[in-house]
Amino acid sequence: SDWSADSWSDYGSRCKAGTALGRTVPDGNVLFPDIFHTDHLLFYERFRTYQDYIFADCKASEVKQFIAEYLEKVLEPSGWQAIWRTDVFEVVVGVVGVDYPALKAVVQLGDPFLCESRDSSFTLECMQELLELKEYQILLQELWVVYDESGEFDQTALAVEHVRFFYQCIWRTWDEEEEDDFDYFVRCVEPRLRLHYDILEHRVPSGLVADYQNLLSQCEELYEKFLNVRNSITASDSEVENVSMVEGLKLYEKVEHFKQKLKLIENPLLRYVFGYQKYRSLQAKGRRAAGTKVIHVVYLTMKPRLLQLLTWNKLCPESCGEDVEIQFHNDPITAVNACYEGDRVIICPGHYIVDGVFCLADSVELEGCGLPDDIVIEKEGEGDNFFDCTGANVKISNLKLVQHDAVEGILNVHHGKTTLENCVFQCETTGITVRMSAELLMKNSDLYGAKGAGVEIYPGSTCTLLHNGIHHCKEGIIIKNFLDEHYEVPKITMVNNMIHNNEGYGVVLVRPMMLSKVNEASAQRTKGIFLFLEETPKNSKPSIPGNTQPPQSGDDTACVKDIRPQQPPECVTEELEPHERAETSEQTEGNCEIANELGATSAEKTKMHKKRLSKLDITEADDNLMSQEMFVSVEGNQFKWNGKGSFGTFLF
Repeated sequence: SDWSADSWSDYGSRCKAGTALGRTVPDGNVLFPDIFHTDHLLFYERFRTYQDYIFADCKASEVKQFIAEYLEKVLEPSGWQAIWRTDVFEVVVGVVGVDYPALKAVVQLGDPFLCESRDSSFTLECMQELLELKEYQILLQELWVVYDESGEFDQTALAVEHVRFFYQCIWRTWDEEEEDDFDYFVRCVEPRLRLHYDILEHRVPSGLVADYQNLLSQCEELYEKFLNVRNSITASDSEVENVSMVEGLKLYEKVEHFKQKLKLIENPLLRYVFGYQKYRSLQAKGRRAAGTKVIHVVYLTMKPRLLQLLTWNKLCPESCGEDVEIQFHNDPITAVNACYEGDRVIICPGHYIVDGVFCLADSVELEGCGLPDDIVIEKEGEGDNFFDCTGANVKISNLKLVQHDAVEGILNVHHGKTTLENCVFQCETTGITVRMSAELLMKNSDLYGAKGAGVEIYPGSTCTLLHNGIHHCKEGIIIKNFLDEHYEVPKITMVNNMIHNNEGYGVVLVRPMMLSKVNEASAQRTKGIFLFLEETPKNSKPSIPGNTQPPQSGDDTACVKDIRPQQPPECVTEELEPHERAETSEQTEGNCEIANELGATSAEKTKMHKKRLSKLDITEADDNLMSQEMFVSVEGNQFKWNGKGSFGTFLF
């Protein structure tokens, strides 16, 4: 498509000769007419139509009404043909009318009769009977408008496409029961539309896409079960009805949980704040059967001087032992794939272009023979990952990693401990991610260019940052704390780091508004559902109470708190509030703010943990079990020229 942004809405204009849309030849029956090619529309084309012409200030309960009003303005009421498509057959029909409120077309079979099906059972008589059962009304999204070069039906073809795309990709069955206190386009349409095109353009990790599809199908299945249980509930006090109420409540809570997870992924910001916790299954090889260790030497060109340096510094018996075997490679990925537990990879100076993933499942060491700028590993080609670390003790030093066309971070520590020393990371999306139960030690390294966070620290992880530079990223460091009250808090040490020139904050803590408040809200919501079910009049059908929805992260409940001593926290929507303080005081206060805020949120978790134990009649516990305090050592860090200040808290 080469349409301009200003001309796309002129499709089908009566003052223009001919159609502006392309045509598509249907697969299968060669006698079928061509149809309009409309499923390739760009993001801004759909966005503009949904925002300006269909939904505007539409509420959730008004969606169908607004679509009907739009169709009345642009859809030809009769005189056009279409292919009616289902999972089992396709048939050409003529449209003789439109039921706008029902979003249906009144049709009759085309002449001549053209039908294609999986078997020969769909004869002319059979199709006539089927249409009679449907009262000759077909959902518009099941119709594909037959191509007409006059341009008269361009707007009709586009309108049908917009309706079809909406119900296939945007609409959720539970949307109509959402609250009416928000703009439906802003809350639901825009984030889902952006996610759809981000997936099409490979800007979302494949694992996250799979997670989203699985969550969506599970949520739809649970919601259908919930509706069936809810519709069976009456005002009777029988034991069966009480059991149904409990079952319905459990299903409702599960549906709300899945809906919140979906909205986290649909929200462009929270999608990358929380990420996902799956990774490919990396199988460690362990030690070789013979118990030997190998040093893998990677080089592009081996010259006498380089060989001499290697022999003196890296390969002499005093440093590597008598029984070590030496293997030579031209590709670093090949060398890593050949590693077993305890192996070592020495990479000689050069610029290595790789197209693949470094999977470090064993305790191995990657070491550059020289300065990082002389040993560059650059990833080309699209792909999710660059470095995946799951080994018990992985060490990487004296390397420069350069990432392009990526949707995942430059290095992911999934399990075990990874040590990075004297490295340079030129990032594309996010930088380094430390997953739950993983440990990262990063020192004397430089990281820049991440479109997300330079370093992402997950709950339950251990992260030590010493003497590093983290700069020119979207955010410097994101600490993801308290995603669930049962997760352990991260253990963080930050000493003498230079965090500067980041677009947002130097350090951001992500957490719920207050765990206690979240639990209170959950209890109130649960109580409200019970009261709602108990007070439902006989023979009436309960519906999800509009005022008991939990805060969703896709709307304006997400905010960021600017932490200042002896001042009440303040939340703002849509953006983080910058610190307004002098540069000299920022350096001192930045370290204190981080330590104080992390300590305060850690104390809140400890309080909740003790409360849970007391409910179980456990009054005493091992200090190690009770100690949920986040280990924090934050000192000597410098925060300069960060767009929104040294530290902020993102509340969701």
